[in-house]
Amino acid sequence: MKPILEIQTISKKFRINANQQPYLSLRDSVSSLFKTKNKTEDFWALRDVTFNVEAGDTVGIIGKNGAGKSTLLKILSKITPPTSGKIICRGRIASLLEVGTGFHPELSGRENIYMNGSILGMRKAEIQKNFDAIVNFAGVEKFIDTPLKHYSSGMQLRLAFAVAAFLENEILIIDEVLAVGDAEFQKKCMGKMGDISKGGRTILFVSHNMAALQSLCQKSIIIDKGVVKELMQTSQAVNKYLNSSQKQVIINNKEKKDQKARINSACLRNELNEIIEIVNTYDDFYLEINWTNFSCDRINVAIELHNYSGKAIMFSSDVSIDWYGDKKQNNKSYISKVKINKNQLKGDEYFIRPCLISTNPVELLDIIKDGIHLSLKDPLNEFCLARGNFKESFEPFTHLTALDWQNNEI
Repeated sequence: MKPILEIQTISKKFRINANQQPYLSLRDSVSSLFKTKNKTEDFWALRDVTFNVEAGDTVGIIGKNGAGKSTLLKILSKITPPTSGKIICRGRIASLLEVGTGFHPELSGRENIYMNGSILGMRKAEIQKNFDAIVNFAGVEKFIDTPLKHYSSGMQLRLAFAVAAFLENEILIIDEVLAVGDAEFQKKCMGKMGDISKGGRTILFVSHNMAALQSLCQKSIIIDKGVVKELMQTSQAVNKYLNSSQKQVIINNKEKKDQKARINSACLRNELNEIIEIVNTYDDFYLEINWTNFSCDRINVAIELHNYSGKAIMFSSDVSIDWYGDKKQNNKSYISKVKINKNQLKGDEYFIRPCLISTNPVELLDIIKDGIHLSLKDPLNEFCLARGNFKESFEPFTHLTALDWQNNEI
């Protein structure tokens, strides 16, 4: 059986100005006609992208911002043509790339469902068949005959997703648009995409949410600077992507005018004071923060710990040893170090954000939002005190902590 999608050496080139000019007056614009033209250069958003998608597969597309993910989806959706290469598609495509794409603000929700369905290649009978399910899923029954311009962005997103999901195209392409929905709606969408996949339809899904990718997609590709690595198992792709983006030491070169304090660098260290990237769940480790107080303000140092689905896991500051930040009030550089005890978290991928907070008034002075990547490995053996001899993954739980217990005979 032939693949439902064959992407064959697709490349996409954009021509950009190498030196941008400011807005010119009419006189300057006329005189510029006789001057040397701006230099242009070619920017390749995609280079020789090649992979196949089998019917019924759910494929994740992973990559940093600017890697070429959205460009690839726009080419697959026939919004923009490739510079070279070709695509063989053996099914109808429905795409959800931006909120409200293909919708008209002056038309009602009802009219937009029919119009968008037609744009996606659906016949009127198919739209009528799924109309009630679309409206019910989107939760816009009361507003179905109201012009779309009066809908909130969340309502527009729900309606756009419902149209794309319920109409019977063989291939569904979804960009990161679900990130703007609330948590309940995201969960609802993930459930619907799971149902679509089980029903034999094909999904291409772009997301920075690694947990969502792993729960939905059997296979994934990684795009890096327009180049696609091979199609592989999603768990393998996620590990490869996260490990490639790791940095042993975060260096902060951003200087702001009138900055009161700045984090200069941060890194993870083990008990031997070695810089590390990967930690076992049964080992203590430390986050070391090098920072400077420029203002003589009273400052506390803090950390935020998040998982890769964006969930905030833990917050901690140095108030236990310096309540008001008085001890770090001089115009000097400091090294702050916090210990994260073993058996506090389950094995997973995390990132830690160091931050500086003034105490009077309370104000966030600096934070490294990209954070330091922490790969916490669970050996699945007796060294993990919380797990003991249980080999389950305990997926729903964030913490897997060795707490103090007591057992007494009665």
